[in-house]
Amino acid sequence: QVQLVESGGGLVQPGGSLRLSCAASRSIFSFNAMGWYRQAPGKQRELVVAVNSGGSTNYADSVKGRFTISRDNAKKTVYLQMNSLKREDTAVYYCNARVFVTNYWGQGTQVTVSS
Repeated sequence: QVQLVESGGGLVQPGGSLRLSCAASRSIFSFNAMGWYRQAPGKQRELVVAVNSGGSTNYADSVKGRFTISRDNAKKTVYLQMNSLKREDTAVYYCNARVFVTNYWGQGTQVTVSS
């Protein structure tokens, strides 16, 4: 069983920054891909960014140039650095890990962008 634990959410003003962390219960290289999704109230969960085992990334157009995903293999942790945050980035952010066709999810962390 895989466990993913997110942290780092909170309240930030527009234009500010936050860094989310996702700690996995096993080596992140054991996953075919990892990434971050988000779900705003009344909306479907959407991809923010994913990185596969080879290091290739796929960013949503809405976050390109503002968000960056990174990995620390020794800490079994994936990070999401979020800069230039906008009100429309407000959502619950979920960490995802995929092994073939099986998806694992964290519990989510709330990010609120408001003045």
